[in-house]
Amino acid sequence: GTSPPRMRLLMLAGLAVCCLSAPPTFRVRFDVETTDGPGSFEVEVHPEWSPLGAERFAALVQTGFYDDTRFFRVIPSFMVQFGLSGDPALNAKWRANQIKDDPVVESNKPGYMTFAKTGAPNSRTTQLFINYVDNARLDGMGFAPFAKVLGDGMAVVKKIYNCGEKPNQGQIQNEGNAYLDKNFPELSKIVKATIVTAKEEI
Repeated sequence: GTSPPRMRLLMLAGLAVCCLSAPPTFRVRFDVETTDGPGSFEVEVHPEWSPLGAERFAALVQTGFYDDTRFFRVIPSFMVQFGLSGDPALNAKWRANQIKDDPVVESNKPGYMTFAKTGAPNSRTTQLFINYVDNARLDGMGFAPFAKVLGDGMAVVKKIYNCGEKPNQGQIQNEGNAYLDKNFPELSKIVKATIVTAKEEI
């Protein structure tokens, strides 16, 4: 019986090929201030669900784009939206830098995070939303989740101040935090978003 070890080798080689092609998952921690005070939650990013979305998200986190930003659209029966910079110049820069759509692999389940977009194709830029409920109806509209909130993180996400849809997105784009802090000082905020290294997880 010399065949089993050889078969096992071939299987291992196949396994290596399969798994090297998909980028590994990674985690991002959001330090936030909600109606409950300071807190944090982590998301696990799955590039295989939405490769271009995951890549854009990583680039934005690494450049500090989400630091000191506000949760400006909150619908408890639907989702919470964020991802406009407090700096109008940064909004202008990234708004012109859209990414192509990814096929929808995962469904918009509670706690799953997805890029917002317009009705036009290839319109994702920086805005994100976290699903509060099962929003599977968004799947057919091309909204591709790329991450999910871990553990009991949704307990923190659900403490985000409910501002409804009052803040004007055009004014946030053009005036940033100056507009929001003057007109909506009670908004919950992201203090910092950080990629969590494996070392910190141990």
